[in-house]
Amino acid sequence: MRLGLYLNLYGTPDERPQLADAVEQAKLAEEAGFEWVVLGERHLHRPGYHEILTSMTWLAAHTSRIGIATAGIVAPLYDPVVLAETLAHIDVLSGGRLTAGLVLGYRPEEFALYGVTQAERVARFEEGLEILTRLWTSDEVTYDGKFTSIQDAYLSPRPVQTPRPRLWNGGRVSAVLERTARMCDGWTTSFNELDADLPGKIAEYLSYPRGDASLGQEVILCREGYCAPTSQDARQALEEPLRDLYDAYTGWKRTSTDAARYTQGWDDIVSRSVIGSPAECADRLAHYEEMGADGIILRIQPPGMPQSDALRAIEAFGNL
Repeated sequence: MRLGLYLNLYGTPDERPQLADAVEQAKLAEEAGFEWVVLGERHLHRPGYHEILTSMTWLAAHTSRIGIATAGIVAPLYDPVVLAETLAHIDVLSGGRLTAGLVLGYRPEEFALYGVTQAERVARFEEGLEILTRLWTSDEVTYDGKFTSIQDAYLSPRPVQTPRPRLWNGGRVSAVLERTARMCDGWTTSFNELDADLPGKIAEYLSYPRGDASLGQEVILCREGYCAPTSQDARQALEEPLRDLYDAYTGWKRTSTDAARYTQGWDDIVSRSVIGSPAECADRLAHYEEMGADGIILRIQPPGMPQSDALRAIEAFGNL
């Protein structure tokens, strides 16, 4: 099972500078055999949140083998040409380690910040993704769209990976699953997707026709994760900071249908996570592999968890 480490990019006033904790975790994850370090995106978070694209570049510069992935970039907020060029250069600088995970976004205040109408997010996503993939793979691109028009455009340098870096898309409704199969190469779940719902969602995703340019139909599960000597040790380290994060999500996701899932109790969280002793975590990973997962992204460190606790859990997953 390929594992990804979802890095904590939340900032605090007393934070060590220059993403020091994230770099330390990424280096340890690389040594421990993780496939990717994975970054998310958030804006208008007053305590602070590190910008995703520059953070990817910084982490690529401080690692040598591990994949640099996102889950995900809020694609409708970006000029697609700028996004295509920036991501292509991250792939170049990292030596071909980029996986670009994209999402539609859901926070009204983020769309307002970027001057984008939220009702247009699907159309912007699809148009932007088409421009991005064509710029990555074509010598020259002319495109006249609803939001973007370009004439005789090209990227130089283009991405290192051939034919291009892999694209993931996150979401849970049928329209997202169909779009992912048609336009991307892998589907990433939400962290709160219930285990009982996953087999049906996976089957539905795999049932949709792949697009002609698709590189596959990977199933990438996002799960809370913490490995400790005992399940009680795991709970002691993770429960309080994770509950604080979930309380914040309840407010951020006030307009989303899954907001109520962030008010669940500890047992409910464990039942859809990879949390516990080494034996329990190994069993959970095997459970998801049997379900059809090609990879699992683990969120090990919610904001407020000490760095030492996060490092111990990363090392423990590497020893499974």
